[in-house]
Amino acid sequence: MNLILHSLNYSPELTGIGKYNGEMCPELVKRALDVTAIVAPPYYPEWQVHQSFNAFSYQKQTIEGVGVVRCPLYVPKNVTTIKRIIHLASFAVSSAFALTSRIFNKPDVIMLVQPTLFCAPFTLLFAKLTGAKAVMHIQDFEVDALFGLGMMGDGVIARFAKRIESWLMKRFDAVSTISFSMIENAKRKGVAHDKIIHFPNWSDTEFVTPNTDGATLKAEWGFTAQDKVILYAGNIGNKQGLEIVLDAAKYFAAQTHIKFVLVGAGAYVDTLKANAANLQLSNVVFKPLQPWEKVPQMLALADIHLVVQKKGAADAVLPSKLTNILSAGGHALVTAEADTELGKIALNHPDIYTCVEPENPTAFIQGLEALLAKNLVEHNQVARHFAENHLAKDKIIDQFVSDLTQLVNK
Repeated sequence: MNLILHSLNYSPELTGIGKYNGEMCPELVKRALDVTAIVAPPYYPEWQVHQSFNAFSYQKQTIEGVGVVRCPLYVPKNVTTIKRIIHLASFAVSSAFALTSRIFNKPDVIMLVQPTLFCAPFTLLFAKLTGAKAVMHIQDFEVDALFGLGMMGDGVIARFAKRIESWLMKRFDAVSTISFSMIENAKRKGVAHDKIIHFPNWSDTEFVTPNTDGATLKAEWGFTAQDKVILYAGNIGNKQGLEIVLDAAKYFAAQTHIKFVLVGAGAYVDTLKANAANLQLSNVVFKPLQPWEKVPQMLALADIHLVVQKKGAADAVLPSKLTNILSAGGHALVTAEADTELGKIALNHPDIYTCVEPENPTAFIQGLEALLAKNLVEHNQVARHFAENHLAKDKIIDQFVSDLTQLVNK
């Protein structure tokens, strides 16, 4: 099977969609697929193109058997709504030229990852011209995220954007997404049930395990064995609502053995650092994104993990960081409404994590106090059991290849 991946993000990005794309494509090659990735140069979550890559030219590589084509795009230093739209549109245009050059390659499947929806029209045209099956894989419902976070209101523009989104999605041969709540959302947008594929994000449950010792890294980072580490690791952007972590740090400031560690990068990191400095929070530590080899140690050194989002984001954006927390058997505090996917998982799997209302500092602090009062030395067996049964990488990718094969053979 010949597959083209059409997506903004790819490795060596360490978080989010780029990480999953960069893991998925080589696994597809191992399963005898011929894979080409039409992607952007790595820039996320720092919003800065990595060294040795160029934002203004096409670059070709072969990475673990995958033919990777990097397409030019505009990457804003300061992300605003208008600049983000230009950013997404620039990739849609440049990647269309890259796809055009492959119009005679006879692909069986073209797989577009949302975001970005801007690429959908040309992806559908390309599929029509080549006879390929068009698959939209939804990591983020970007329209829902945009309007759910109040970035562009909820008036005429919102209704128009949602109609366009629905019209485009219904024209793909299949729509895959990462959670059952997101599947229901796709149905509400008009996608037929028999077109939907469940393709969840995964964890390498053989690599990220509760058996890893984080003591060495904890000491390297300047913490004592008695310190309680509350860890947030991932993108530091506007949609996370990480101000709530600073509220909690201020509350626990007198308990000097409780440390808040934020590991990551993103458009909001400088603002968050400035806010922490203004509040004179000596119990808040910022660290850069860690290489994948260190992730199990980083997860192991934490006593409590944080998965923080604003209201309205939890079902539009299912946080990928949670898969590795569960695989590590971590004790987590998650901000999500009860009727979201995260809320339902907490209800159906008691003690998998503690779920509290988003943007509620009082509930957030109470959740932390409840977790700190527990015995956190032992790993969370409910979380680990869930990861082994639902998040194992090989099982998930094997099933996806099977679903693609059935689609191509229709």
